[in-house]
Amino acid sequence: MKITVIGAGYVGLVSGICFSDFGHDVICVEKDAGKLALLRAGEVPIYEPGLDELMARNIEAGRLSFTGDIAEAVDGAAAIFVAVGTPTRRGDGHADLTYVMTAAEEIAQALTGYAVIVTKSTVPVGTNRQVKEVIARTNPKADFDVASNPEFLREGAAIDDFMRPDRIVVGVENERAAEVMQLIYRPLYLRDFPIMTTDLESAEMIKYAANAFLATKITFINEIAALCERTGADIKAVSKGMGSDGRIGPKFLHAGPGYGGSCFPKDTRALARIGQDHAVPMQLTETVIKVNDEVKRRMVDKVFDICGGSPNGKTIAVLGVTFKPNTDDMREAPSLTIVPALVGNGATVRVVDPQGEAEGAALLPGVTWMEDAYAAAEGADVVLILTEWNEFRGLDLERLAKSMRVATMADLRNVYSAEDAAQAGFTAYTSIGRKDF
Repeated sequence: MKITVIGAGYVGLVSGICFSDFGHDVICVEKDAGKLALLRAGEVPIYEPGLDELMARNIEAGRLSFTGDIAEAVDGAAAIFVAVGTPTRRGDGHADLTYVMTAAEEIAQALTGYAVIVTKSTVPVGTNRQVKEVIARTNPKADFDVASNPEFLREGAAIDDFMRPDRIVVGVENERAAEVMQLIYRPLYLRDFPIMTTDLESAEMIKYAANAFLATKITFINEIAALCERTGADIKAVSKGMGSDGRIGPKFLHAGPGYGGSCFPKDTRALARIGQDHAVPMQLTETVIKVNDEVKRRMVDKVFDICGGSPNGKTIAVLGVTFKPNTDDMREAPSLTIVPALVGNGATVRVVDPQGEAEGAALLPGVTWMEDAYAAAEGADVVLILTEWNEFRGLDLERLAKSMRVATMADLRNVYSAEDAAQAGFTAYTSIGRKDF
């Protein structure tokens, strides 16, 4: 089966590569000339563990290629996946569908036979019907169906999520489209991974509802962590006690400096806006957005406190700036709130991140990028852990403490404990939702 993927960003590239590994012939369309050149040279323009090897294998097998020509890519395709960006529209919180509708028009002009146009991008409820209208208006003779196939990929674990999904959600209008989608995902169906077939609107809503719920779990535990700090409870014990309840589950109950990334911030904002448009306010989601912003600002205060009230004149070693480990994604990362506040208030900031410098260099002006945690901590006043990369989970704390001018740590991912820090010689330690000293 020939599959076309419009957009070779994170979702499109991962999906296209994985589809080719299923045995399909996949051609990915990328309009950015620089990114297209990299892909054609066999280079992956994003960081995702294992993706470079998987891409190389399928290019070598002749199942995966890249082009900037939509007409070439669409010709003869059984399914055309739209995986372009849907960023938050400036001013009103809506998902910006400009790229989706442009892709729909270009696909319509290039269609030569029957194809299923599949929206992989995260889009508001009703978007697939708009795509259908655009294609029909642009090319009244087009023979096509539309489908919704939202992605549920975690950055840093995307290949495993694609190859071993909890479920595949497919929204269609008729059996013809459903059969095409079943053939595409047949390798997963044969391994008993569930394919959930529903209507277009339900598929679109599932994505937003899932992300908003996960964002709510994160934000809830962060609020509980703040209360733990005032009452003397330990958030790790509280999270474990809650997560042991089968109705709740342990995932997304790790206190930290607030959620970020490409999905949760824009999807919660979009869901809130959808609710407003339909006169059904998403009050929980709106509160989650507000509280998450407050959590990030509270982290700034926490770091200021361990600096004695102000970071002015202090040297701070920041460990990790991407929004989570195993990705180079800086979008909406807590570091984008915390680090500028430190620099703006007179701190000298040294940053270490295994993958963050490529994006972070432009986003975090005024910092110095270092090779490792020990170099960053030399002569520093505070070590600040913002991203729990594996490299930062097993540090020699005693070595860190001895090298610092003032041995203090702000552990905003609860990687270590007060006991660990005290034994290593730290004179002050603060974390999230636990007793500090």
